[in-house]
Amino acid sequence: MEYAIIAAGEGSRLAQEGVAWPKPLVPLHGVALIDRLIGIFARQGAEQVHVIVNEEMTAVQEHLRALSPAVPLDLLVKSTPSSMHSFYELSQRIAGDAVCLTTVDTIFREEEFGGYIDAFEQSPETDALMAVTGYVDDEKPLYIETDEQLRIRAFLDQDNGACRYVSGGIYCLRRSAIEELHRAMGRGLSRMRNYQRSLVEAGLTVRAYPFGKIIDVDHAEDIAKAEAFI
Repeated sequence: MEYAIIAAGEGSRLAQEGVAWPKPLVPLHGVALIDRLIGIFARQGAEQVHVIVNEEMTAVQEHLRALSPAVPLDLLVKSTPSSMHSFYELSQRIAGDAVCLTTVDTIFREEEFGGYIDAFEQSPETDALMAVTGYVDDEKPLYIETDEQLRIRAFLDQDNGACRYVSGGIYCLRRSAIEELHRAMGRGLSRMRNYQRSLVEAGLTVRAYPFGKIIDVDHAEDIAKAEAFI
């Protein structure tokens, strides 16, 4: 399976709070966020890791070009207006039938991630398997409504009282879900949460996989929190 990392954001909040590194290079226990993800993906047997970085992140570009990772690394340098647009650009470089996509600041425990990948690979009937968590660590969480079998019924901006989970920002997607991305782009959709809604509206099989906790590194205080977590 191929893996993909969206590392195209500016990390402006971290910079405003005095963090010297661009977000992909923020270290956790001495390991840059992006290096940690690449290492985890390599240990999961990734065939290739695709990364998109914006044009202004020259330090990140140089860092990635200097790496000698244990897995082929495909670097795309392109500025985009949203994460959905970044994924669209990456999707055109994905040759296989499945991809695991994440943003660079998503922090999870590797053992939980391994179970998630195993579950996806063992359920070929699932078009999209979304990592979810009951731990809310986002300023604008995307709430997930599921049925008893953890099939996702809806992606909601507000909890309707029936939501046990929020999105964790990790997505395992088959070719059918990637094709829906292209249709959604053609309809003018522009946010990842709207793309996820389109998967449900298109009748694809979209399921949730619960993680105990997933943390986003959006603020300076999140760095210590993430280090303590992992």
